[in-house]
Amino acid sequence: MIIRTNLELKERYDTLKAGDCFIGLLSFKHLKHRAFVDLLERGVRLFPSALSQTLGRSKVAQALALRPWMLPHTLIIARRADLMQAINTYNQHGIGAVVTKEDHLQCGFGVHRWENTEAVYNQASYNAIAYPFVLQPFVENCTDIRVIVAGDYFEAYARENPNNFRMNLTVGGTSKPYSITDDQLAVCHTAMERGKFPYAHVDLLINEQGRCFLSEVALNGGMKGSRISREELDRIKKDILEKMAAS
Repeated sequence: MIIRTNLELKERYDTLKAGDCFIGLLSFKHLKHRAFVDLLERGVRLFPSALSQTLGRSKVAQALALRPWMLPHTLIIARRADLMQAINTYNQHGIGAVVTKEDHLQCGFGVHRWENTEAVYNQASYNAIAYPFVLQPFVENCTDIRVIVAGDYFEAYARENPNNFRMNLTVGGTSKPYSITDDQLAVCHTAMERGKFPYAHVDLLINEQGRCFLSEVALNGGMKGSRISREELDRIKKDILEKMAAS
């Protein structure tokens, strides 16, 4: 049995069995992770995968699973003791300015720049920062790339904002086409394979030395700078999921 809507999923939830499929994004508010565990334990197949849906909604989960492709010294800060240790680690490596990323905020609204880890600790001590969050070194003069990958289709564009270190187009950034290299595209594909993403909007950070790092990844994302239309991309994504469910 293949289920394609959350309404039908909820109606048939108790009768689902191993081999049944659900195509779509799970909408069980506040119960999503519990439902994922239950469905997977019962052998129900999910498209997109439960892992990709979990990672796409959580920056902390991405840092946990996809850290090998991220900036060196990317850390998950889940408690005050983690932050205290991070101060030691960052100072040992001569890392000054840092960035924190709130777990579930999108479009750059949860990204904050700090002078150093001590400044982060001072704010966290007064409960001004909610745990858990992601801590990363701040990279000067980097190139921000959005890559859309869906089956055989891919495109990339660079995002720029001379007035804000956040490059997101929703906060005033502009875009221009970008010729992605094979190595950069390989980073996208490898991270997607690890996270079981059937398709993705991947954000890459290219430093001054030309090294490529994963910034974030999502199943869906903004398309303001893309060549393909939302309708056409949605059609490609739907075809991918239907083929996966039929296999």
